[in-house]
Amino acid sequence: IKMEIETKIAPLALAIIMFGLGLGLTLNDFLRVIKIPRDFIVGFICQVILLPIIAFILIKIIPMPLEIALGVMIIAAAPGGVTSNVLTKFANGDVALSVSLTAIVSILSILTVPLIIFTSADLLGVSEINREISITSISLKMFFVVTVPVIFGMIVRSLMTDFIVRKTLIIQRISVILFMIVFISIWVEEWDKIISFITRAGLVALILNIVMIFIGYYTAKYFTSGVEQRKCISLECGLQNGTLAVFVATQLFNDIIFMVPTAAYALIMFVTSIIFVLIVRKIN
Repeated sequence: IKMEIETKIAPLALAIIMFGLGLGLTLNDFLRVIKIPRDFIVGFICQVILLPIIAFILIKIIPMPLEIALGVMIIAAAPGGVTSNVLTKFANGDVALSVSLTAIVSILSILTVPLIIFTSADLLGVSEINREISITSISLKMFFVVTVPVIFGMIVRSLMTDFIVRKTLIIQRISVILFMIVFISIWVEEWDKIISFITRAGLVALILNIVMIFIGYYTAKYFTSGVEQRKCISLECGLQNGTLAVFVATQLFNDIIFMVPTAAYALIMFVTSIIFVLIVRKIN
């Protein structure tokens, strides 16, 4: 019964959040990526390739239980969250790039996430992963809670553009609230265990988060077109889709401990990202 909340709420919340993301998208967001591919490619490499590699190096350096280590890989594999779009706006960053990155990385996540997690599990020698869940089946499930709602959101937007544009902020707020509900429900249910987990997962989550914000910022500094792109890529690297990470963890494991790094990371990333936004907001 304990896992009920996570297994029932997380997929639903994720689908609604992804639908909200789709509502903010037009075909131009995808076309822009083709027109100015450089900024997108830098962001993509930072998020999809560098982030999991750095996470893996960290779990090798810092001693921690295998479950926590694999939990860290799950959050590292997750795409950027919708929160990154909202915070990029506050930071006066490139919102269009943020939205394109979140959308495309989310859609590709049905391939990248299972690949990263299954590879990490093999490298770490974790055997208790639900073997009957293949890469294909988890990709299919993700397709239904990630890709389908995004496409559906885009269709709805194209049909009722003016209405949606006026309501975008409300939709984004609902997404953030849903995200919080998923995490608060995990916290409330598992409070007694969480403190001990946080002491184990908190440090690695904090290091991973800060390292990625810096790597995103400085990689973008050398390879992208400007400051707005730098802020955006930094936030994309630092903010992960925690709801998606919880969803994947519940699909693959029957133990709450795998979700702990996600919960720790979610808390930490809000704090660090807001501090980061306040610092870079003034930089033009």
